[in-house]
Amino acid sequence: MSIRGLKKKQPKTFKVRVITVDAEMEFSCEMKWKGKDLFDLVCRALGLRETWFFGLQYTIKGMCTWLKMDKKVLDQEIPKEDPISFHFLAKFYPEKVEEELLQEITQHLFFLQVKKQILDEEIYCSPEATVLLASYAVQAKYGDYDPNFHEPGFLAHDELLPKRVLRQYQLTAEMWEEKITAWYAEHRGIARDEAEMNYLKIAQDLEMYGVNYFPIAQNKNHTDLLLGVDAKGIHIYSINNRFSPNKSFEWSSIRNISCSEKELTIKPLDKKAEVFKFFSSQLKVNKLIFQLCIGNHDLFMRRRKVDSIEIQQMKAQAREEKARKKMENQRLAREKQLREEAERAKEELERRLFQLEDEARQANEALLRSQEAAELLAEKAQIAEEEAKLLAQNAAEAEQERQRLEITALKSKEEKRLMEQKMREAELIAVKLVKESDRRAKEAEHLKQDLHEAREAERKAKQKLFDITRLNYPHMAKYPQYSPGDSRDANFDKGSIKLDLKDIDLKRLSFEIERERLDYLENSRKFEDRLKELKSEIHALKLEEKQAGLYN
Repeated sequence: MSIRGLKKKQPKTFKVRVITVDAEMEFSCEMKWKGKDLFDLVCRALGLRETWFFGLQYTIKGMCTWLKMDKKVLDQEIPKEDPISFHFLAKFYPEKVEEELLQEITQHLFFLQVKKQILDEEIYCSPEATVLLASYAVQAKYGDYDPNFHEPGFLAHDELLPKRVLRQYQLTAEMWEEKITAWYAEHRGIARDEAEMNYLKIAQDLEMYGVNYFPIAQNKNHTDLLLGVDAKGIHIYSINNRFSPNKSFEWSSIRNISCSEKELTIKPLDKKAEVFKFFSSQLKVNKLIFQLCIGNHDLFMRRRKVDSIEIQQMKAQAREEKARKKMENQRLAREKQLREEAERAKEELERRLFQLEDEARQANEALLRSQEAAELLAEKAQIAEEEAKLLAQNAAEAEQERQRLEITALKSKEEKRLMEQKMREAELIAVKLVKESDRRAKEAEHLKQDLHEAREAERKAKQKLFDITRLNYPHMAKYPQYSPGDSRDANFDKGSIKLDLKDIDLKRLSFEIERERLDYLENSRKFEDRLKELKSEIHALKLEEKQAGLYN
């Protein structure tokens, strides 16, 4: 068979782009494939086994429609584009997410879709609940909060809150991040799948969760109501209130739902109850409502039956997987704890090492400073020793000088005492000399007076003698050459002898007086010399005292 023949036998294909909440995939599909063939291919590519919740959605003429599983893809009213785009989304919602969502991929897809619906305001959520849900979304994305890693501004590029909430409160992005981070820090130790499940458990209690809304009318002319279909039943809302339904039909209370063109009829299980009829704007809308009702009712009934072998196996695998993941998470948590402790210990050791290095550096610096100080101190010690020697020498000299001054002072005192004694002696001598001088002066005066009297007596005696001689020997006057003394032994009597004796006494007295005067003058001269010596000695002692005062 030729290669050309093989090429002719290859089936014709068309390209399909499947968009999930967080990814895009492209497939080549055979022309004969039905919707289920493409859907199963996408589920296999995702590793999804809980396929009954999902479907492939596309938009045609502004209306969202689900790809039918039992019809060929190309036979359905799909967009004429290449590749053909489909959105892989959750078509039906579980009543209790924690019990029904078994696979982690199923939880993740539901988490991403519900999160997008809340951010797009398709599901209303209070501001407080949005902050809490945002904190679980952050925990699922970033893991445990670490203030050293998750610095302020790390959520700047994440869309976490609906625009309605941001407009409602005049808070900055930093303030919202602070509020979210406060909750985020409380979720430490929660794994990603657990954080996503916590997100879904909060979201499933919201009034608009899992509800598909369609405009309807109770007659053919007015569209004044909304019909909502969810996992619990059918609900009728007023056009302006999607939170509280005016009327609800639980799946357990519905006996039959029928669709005829634009009319849809709901028959309650109670035959006495009123049959509810409503009209939609288009036949396609009516068929879509009918399709969602059938799918949700089937799931409702399926939940209340014994699980199939496949579901039991999936639940058992899910339990085992959860147990394994729990153990794995515990092990990882333990390893993380040990790693954190090891890191803390390492940081502590590094800090201690740095501290020790710093202490060693400081010790080395201190050692260098100590060595420099020691050298300086040694130099100072040498200088101090030299100064001490100099001071000791000066002290010895000072001591010698002090001893000399003491000796000098003692000598000065002794000399002063001697000087004072000599001065007193000199004063006594002076007083004695003055007294002696006075006495001698008086004696001299008396002697002078006696001498004067003696001379006067001598004159008078001579005169008398002359007179006598002249009377007795008148011829002697004629002979002046005659001296009576020449022949006194023969011619004079006792009176003349006495006169000669008197003259001899006078001469002797005069000689003694002269001798005494000379002795007085000699003593006076000696006294004056002694006084001069004493004055010079006193002057020298005064000079020595002044010099001693200058040294002290």
